Amino acid sequence: MRTIFALVDCNNFYVSCERAFDPGLNSIPVVVLSNNDGCIIARSNEAKALGIAMGAPAFKHKEMFKRHGVQVFSSNYSLYGDMSARVMNALGRLVPDVEVYSIDEAFLLLNNLPENPREFALNISEKIFKWTGIPVSIGIGATKTLAKIANRFAKKHPEHSGVLDLINNPDFEMYLRQTDIEDIWGIGRKYSLLLKSYGVRNALDFMEQSRHWVESKMTVTGLQTLLEVQGMPCFNLEKTPVTNKSIISSRSFGKSVESLEELEEALACYVSRAAEKLRAQGSICSLLSVFVHTNRFRKDLPQYKNHQTMRMPYPTAYTPDLIRYARDILKKIYKFGYSYKKAGVMLSGIESSKRVQLTFFSPGPERRKKEKKIMKTMDMINGKWGSNTIHYAAAGLEKSGSWTMQRSMLSPRYTTCWKQVPVVLAN
Repeated sequence: MRTIFALVDCNNFYVSCERAFDPGLNSIPVVVLSNNDGCIIARSNEAKALGIAMGAPAFKHKEMFKRHGVQVFSSNYSLYGDMSARVMNALGRLVPDVEVYSIDEAFLLLNNLPENPREFALNISEKIFKWTGIPVSIGIGATKTLAKIANRFAKKHPEHSGVLDLINNPDFEMYLRQTDIEDIWGIGRKYSLLLKSYGVRNALDFMEQSRHWVESKMTVTGLQTLLEVQGMPCFNLEKTPVTNKSIISSRSFGKSVESLEELEEALACYVSRAAEKLRAQGSICSLLSVFVHTNRFRKDLPQYKNHQTMRMPYPTAYTPDLIRYARDILKKIYKFGYSYKKAGVMLSGIESSKRVQLTFFSPGPERRKKEKKIMKTMDMINGKWGSNTIHYAAAGLEKSGSWTMQRSMLSPRYTTCWKQVPVVLAN
């Protein structure tokens, strides 16, 4: 039985989320900005046609935005995360084997289909848009890598109607020839430069190389990529989410911060977010790192950066303990007289909470049970009623802190805040 993979990719995902609740944004240029409304991180096709570059500083395009009527939005991560979950849940209803690859991508296994793979994929695309309002492109191939290649063409070329099937495709080699070597999934900049030096410039050139030569130049990982391009699956569908080996939570501040008290509030907020992610994957951590630094672009101000890591007395995912340890670290690395631009935390030494090795300092069973119940209740409330519905006093009032992100063009949290749910009037 031949394996059939499909890659579903949401088109211009952040922009599509904004358009799903405001149809007036359709067919006009739209961009979404990064934290603190700094750089452009998402563009509609109309914005791309104007030559607006990904990652460009927003302030440099203000006149252009005004001249061409570009609609600009701050990043609304609550909305994007929820819409992503809706798309992935919808895919799970349509296909039994789904691997969530990123916030806007998922691999599917399409074996034993009762109909043509392309027709089935078109049906998926239609239903996802009907159920969520998010347009998707789908690439189909004998391997994950080929499905990735197919998806690029499905997304960029309207004649494919959003779906391209590379299995038994008479133009298979043409598509590989038109795929630059650096655009192959798994080949980074370093290897693409190496391959080009040997005259390997596209996916077809790469496919024709010998296995021995590729392995000698690119190790076994490169060999697996070669086999994938040749149609032999090396990467299976990962049905169980991969556990993060480290979790980082950090933000640039909306305004420079000087006081220790405000840094402590920001850090408590970041620890809370990281701990939620830690518990969501059923893990605990034994290492906690804290870092701070000033604005390196402000050459007129004194510069300082520092970080420190501590091994905690016992592995935990209990937010109050993590906040307490983080504040202890911060007090050691904080220096008065500097304007800090960014701070963050990293949780590492991560292991499953089900296989925890207790230490002499570990709390007793009753306390562990109580802590787990408290965290489960908080996560449930915030999951149901929206992020930060309840939070620790140590994190302060996020909306009033000068350290919070600047998001002056934020759209409503249509799906995660009752006060901002869209109102529909029917005559």
